[in-house]
Amino acid sequence: MTRSVLFDPEHLADERRALYDELRSGPRADPDRPGGPVDSRGRLTGPFNAMLHSPRVGGPLQRLGAALRYESSIDDRVREMAILLVAGRHDCAVERITHQRIARDIGISEETIGTLERGEVPASFDDGTHVTAAAALELAERMLDREPPDDAGFERLQKVLGPDGVFEVSSLVGYYWTLAHQLNLFAVEPIEDRSEA
Repeated sequence: MTRSVLFDPEHLADERRALYDELRSGPRADPDRPGGPVDSRGRLTGPFNAMLHSPRVGGPLQRLGAALRYESSIDDRVREMAILLVAGRHDCAVERITHQRIARDIGISEETIGTLERGEVPASFDDGTHVTAAAALELAERMLDREPPDDAGFERLQKVLGPDGVFEVSSLVGYYWTLAHQLNLFAVEPIEDRSEA
């Protein structure tokens, strides 16, 4: 059963057209960034097509995602590791494939990617982000396990990540958790070809 057809950009009107145009002109459309929001026929891919079902919710949701990916203070490598942990825990192929590409492009090791794909936190990191990555992934893991840190643990995480970092990592996990569930719900298939991701 097809749960969500790809919207044809030639037949979009009103709020859907506005959201489509916003996604096409925003940071995700930057040719210097890996991936992109459309396929070779100009249709939105991944979670973005589903957002057109409800532009009033999809618009703010995609803007949150853009802020987390392109404006956050989280190191790019730490961000991608946290996303891959969420994807691994939720068995979300679209998130996993898309963000594995990005992770490789920014120098995350295959060993680390493989560990995160299994939904596990690596014991160490070989890319110079150990302290920050360990704290961010501890927080992500606790959120995914629904076991928030106690006061002492929260204070320790804040010392490493700062209050803004704790807020941004927790928002990142919540956002990609939401996308993973939506992608799985709508049975969105990954696009293997980089030019169409």
